[in-house]
Amino acid sequence: MSDYRIKPGCPVALKECDPDDTGRYKKNEEGKATAKSTADGLIAKLDQLQERLYANGNQALLIVLQGMDTSGKDGTIKNVMSGVNPQGCRVASFKAPSEKELGYDFLWRVHQEVPPKGYIGIFNRSHYEDVLITHVHRWVSDKVITRRLDQINEFEEMLSENGTVLLKLFLHISKDEQKERLTERIRDPEKRWKFSEGDLEERKLWAEYMKAFEGVLSATSTLHAPWHVIPANRKWYRNLVVAQLVVQMLTSMNLSTPPAPKGVNFHKLKIV
Repeated sequence: MSDYRIKPGCPVALKECDPDDTGRYKKNEEGKATAKSTADGLIAKLDQLQERLYANGNQALLIVLQGMDTSGKDGTIKNVMSGVNPQGCRVASFKAPSEKELGYDFLWRVHQEVPPKGYIGIFNRSHYEDVLITHVHRWVSDKVITRRLDQINEFEEMLSENGTVLLKLFLHISKDEQKERLTERIRDPEKRWKFSEGDLEERKLWAEYMKAFEGVLSATSTLHAPWHVIPANRKWYRNLVVAQLVVQMLTSMNLSTPPAPKGVNFHKLKIV
């Protein structure tokens, strides 16, 4: 999994990251079945790890999902987090800021959605939208973009210092794969609700978005909050990699089972 991690200070060139990569798994039905079986085992392990996270109540895990439209953010949440108790997990999405939100700094609405200790939080798109979209459409100056990136690094460092572990994932798909997925949305009546003509307009800006993502990944992959570029052309491999990273992150938090209440002799307890 370290192959997908962006080292702090390293410039990112997404053209060098293969969105069709499947690691050691073959790109056929056999490889797919093996990967899905492995992912299922990891997802099952999430249940125990999350329970320990909740029981300890002294840390939180924040998963940040970014990517182009159709990159699989919803699918990742649906599949990988199926092993998580909904009571201990919160999902937040960030769209165009409301009039009220525009009256504050751009991180104000984000901080309110950070998971409390004991919880897993998932950002389906995130505070990075206020850098990416505004940069691509030239709604703000380069100076503002640079300042926001610095503020994001400071914000994430503050979260890390206060017990929130960050796992930032960029779901990387190819332009051809996006075309296939958008076409599927148009053709499938069950998926047309996801389609917007604005998706096609944003697709025309693919090159600009790739450049913007490269800048963001390069500037904000830090020791306390590194980015991972996840090959996402094949959904089954995407799910496996994300499940592996979530399990690794939770395991690294040293989540032991809390001790039983003091003074209770469980050997002599009788329930009548």
